[in-house]
Amino acid sequence: QVQLVESGGGLVQVGGSLRLSCAASGLIFSSYAMGWFRQAPGKEREFVAAISRSGGRTDYADSVKGRFTISRDNAKSTVYLQMNSLSPEDTAVYYCAADLNYRGAARGFYRYWGQGTQVTVSS
Repeated sequence: QVQLVESGGGLVQVGGSLRLSCAASGLIFSSYAMGWFRQAPGKEREFVAAISRSGGRTDYADSVKGRFTISRDNAKSTVYLQMNSLSPEDTAVYYCAADLNYRGAARGFYRYWGQGTQVTVSS
């Protein structure tokens, strides 16, 4: 019954901002490290950002450093991805993922995945 539900995706212009949310249920959220990944059409799913259980450790892909911020609110069982200065290269379906261990960019080790939310950046 574990569910990760992403929301907040949509159409945004180049240079704009968007805030994604991932609401978790069916698990003890504070026990899970979380990650964000994205997948563009015809491309491999790639790492975006990760955050530890308490939020004390974060990691980012080089392509989003300085532009994206991952955060979490354990009281709301929600992880966020604030995306600024968006470019067409950011267009993708964005997925959140969860695991009891900190996995960082290792997408093959995350136990749970959401269904994704579409982000389209127009040029």
